[in-house]
Amino acid sequence: PSILQGRYVDDIFGGADTVQQLIKIALQLKNLCRAGGFPLAKWHATHPDVLTAVQAEKDQGSQITFDDCATKILGLRWLPQEDLFAFATRISSHTDHLTKRLVLSKVAQIFDPLGFASPVVIKAKMLLQELWLHKLQWDEPLPSQLSSRWLIIRKELTSLRKISIPRWYNTWSTSTVEFHGFSDASQLAMAAVVFITVHGSTGTTISLVCSKTKVSPLKRLTIPRLELTAALLLSRLMQYVQATLKLNVTATHLWTDSVVTLTWIKSHASRWKDFVRNRVSQIQELTANAHWKYVPGTSNPADCASRGLSTAQLQSHSLWWTGPPWILTPEAWPSQPTLSDELSAHEARPGIALHAAASQPDYHWDLIYRYSTLNKLLKITALCFRFILLLGKHRRKPLDLHSALEEARFFWIQATQAAYFTHEIKMLTANSRLPTAHAFSRLTAYIDAKGIIRVGGRLNQSALAQDSKHQAILPRHSQLSTLIISHAHLRTLHGGTQLTLAHVRQSYWIIGGRAPVKSHILRCVVCARQRGIRAHQLMGQLPLSRVTPSRPSTHTGVDYAGPLTIKTWKGRGAKTYKGWICVFVCFSTSAIHLEVVSDYSSEGFIAAFRRFSARRGIAQTIYSDCGTTFIGADAALKKMFIQSSQEHQRIAQVLQQDCTRWEFNPPGAPHMGGKWEAVVKSVKFHLRRTIGETLLTTEELTTLLTQIEAILNSRPLEPLSDDPDDVSALTPGHFLIGGPLTTIPEPSLIDLATSRLSRWQLIQQRVQHFWAQWSAHYLQCQQAISKWHHPNNNIKVGSIVLLTDERSPPCKWPLARVTAVHPGKDGLTRVVTLKTATTTLTRPSAKLAILPISTE
Repeated sequence: PSILQGRYVDDIFGGADTVQQLIKIALQLKNLCRAGGFPLAKWHATHPDVLTAVQAEKDQGSQITFDDCATKILGLRWLPQEDLFAFATRISSHTDHLTKRLVLSKVAQIFDPLGFASPVVIKAKMLLQELWLHKLQWDEPLPSQLSSRWLIIRKELTSLRKISIPRWYNTWSTSTVEFHGFSDASQLAMAAVVFITVHGSTGTTISLVCSKTKVSPLKRLTIPRLELTAALLLSRLMQYVQATLKLNVTATHLWTDSVVTLTWIKSHASRWKDFVRNRVSQIQELTANAHWKYVPGTSNPADCASRGLSTAQLQSHSLWWTGPPWILTPEAWPSQPTLSDELSAHEARPGIALHAAASQPDYHWDLIYRYSTLNKLLKITALCFRFILLLGKHRRKPLDLHSALEEARFFWIQATQAAYFTHEIKMLTANSRLPTAHAFSRLTAYIDAKGIIRVGGRLNQSALAQDSKHQAILPRHSQLSTLIISHAHLRTLHGGTQLTLAHVRQSYWIIGGRAPVKSHILRCVVCARQRGIRAHQLMGQLPLSRVTPSRPSTHTGVDYAGPLTIKTWKGRGAKTYKGWICVFVCFSTSAIHLEVVSDYSSEGFIAAFRRFSARRGIAQTIYSDCGTTFIGADAALKKMFIQSSQEHQRIAQVLQQDCTRWEFNPPGAPHMGGKWEAVVKSVKFHLRRTIGETLLTTEELTTLLTQIEAILNSRPLEPLSDDPDDVSALTPGHFLIGGPLTTIPEPSLIDLATSRLSRWQLIQQRVQHFWAQWSAHYLQCQQAISKWHHPNNNIKVGSIVLLTDERSPPCKWPLARVTAVHPGKDGLTRVVTLKTATTTLTRPSAKLAILPISTE
């Protein structure tokens, strides 16, 4: 037993009831180890006769030493003469440059495996947790307040060497013992303490066995939850102690000072919420043979370890070393309070009331819903059949696996038909005629010798297998039909509706034909990933900036077209470089403005924006996609608004008068920028037909783009009329010419018959006529919806979707979960926030493919 249970690496511990027994064990141990080639070299004993007996057997030339002075056992000092344990603490008094690394190093030097000094050590653990809360670096000096606390704790830890603990519990091989465990928790720490009560011929004694402490988690819990966690800590510690000591235990008593915790432990675990339920179930399993009781907080030894004591207090603290004074007198134990559910009602799981009619349950239906595949269902059912044959009165030889699977298949077909076709079975059994419109009439159904309804059909003379000629008829909405369709779909490697249905009809005829098969394939997650059908929503309302009259270019959309190849000069050998076209389009008048941009950078765009603002006026709002160029330009413009250096002073003053606001569409949503995408398409149309592959200089390209700009600004905004008396169609040019950009030119009025005021009124009248025509005709053209005509169900938070990407096949599209939705003013969701395996994104719903996975 000493070698098997009392050995740790190269140290061996042991004991016996008498000196003679111990000498016998020591000599046997010595001879055994010497025979193995590793003689024992150092001996310690509490009785000198043991050392004398072993010394008498000393071999010639051996290096055995016999000593009765203090030695170390697992980091603790053992004084053999007094048979006491003591602490060997040597913590340096170095006070310069106190850091988190130094404090952790010193605390780790305190080796207390049995938790004798837990009330003192727990204060050091609390300080370590606080150091982590301050997020200090390893070698960063501690704040003065923490340094002062550490110096006090270090002094207490150093004083632990003054404490000694008896090693022996006064147990004999014939002794009976009782264990008493105590648990407690505070906002700072949790503790569990175990005592042993020994009943022997000389009387009853009580000793501290061990303790365990933990600091409370950083995530704050309620005191009852902390008390419950401490009770679980005690349960695990008590199980370990009893398994290690292997004594004759007559009773185990566990104490807590929390009435709420006691109520939880003595109730069924399923009554409580997850946190409480999981811990209560573990406690009940670990302490099935123990008795849980209530103890007042003032008599709870674990309270010392959960709140902490100084070394001087610990040295003479009888509650810690021997437990409550009444523990040896059961008649004086604390009275137990009446447990009430009202104190713990906040942790109760909400109940669900169901009204159901009593009926004879069909237990086999529970089995069919437990398995998601047909093969698993049939295998389990076949095993049940084989087991039943072995248990019967007249035992028979079990069926082979193939026959058992066939019997299982017939069983589930019969059970399904009996549940769904009760009336039809009665009619067919009685040879009654079914209604003409009934599905069975068209199939000429009949019942075979095994009681299965099968298709009669017209293939009786064919060479097909019996199951293929006369398929078993199954209802559309049964669980068995679902499993059969799923099995056929997998066997055909996720085949389509026709292929899957053909495989099903080799043995089964499911009512409804293609519909149930198609419905299952639409719910198949693997097929849904490959289909990649994107979500869509009803086309949204036009924004306010598109349906409200405003000065041209007040609300402007921006996009890039290109790249184009531009020559540096006209002659031969001219170098070329890439250039782009910056497209500005007015939201209300559809007037466009084109600028040549020399590079795809924020600086290039800002230069083009300055030219646009100087000629068309400063825009109040700019709309664009989430291109890097535009996002960088937005940051640069904000910087321009703030700075007032000489270089940007003039443009900053202009922009500050009417601050331009930048609105970005969601990433990957080009359809939300259809206004400027259509203009880009029109510009490319004229460029291809004008220059083809010809290379132009910057001057030539600017001239051509200005002409294209004039052409596009002359296109009608409304359908042309066939009536010759109608005025010309409204175009964006009407608004550009009808009102100046910055100042109104005033021609000489010397030769005019009308007054200056009437001329201004005439101009304004023409402008108002343009806007009236715009409101009456152009806006009505925007009323119709070209696509996405019907609203669909909004995407919900938690939905599993595929993030589509035109650059890769559907099998490469990443999975994502919807974490937030951003509905529009009409309540319909067109933009969502997604979380993939690596990042969080905002994308339009048109870029998502919703998987048929329920998240409820």
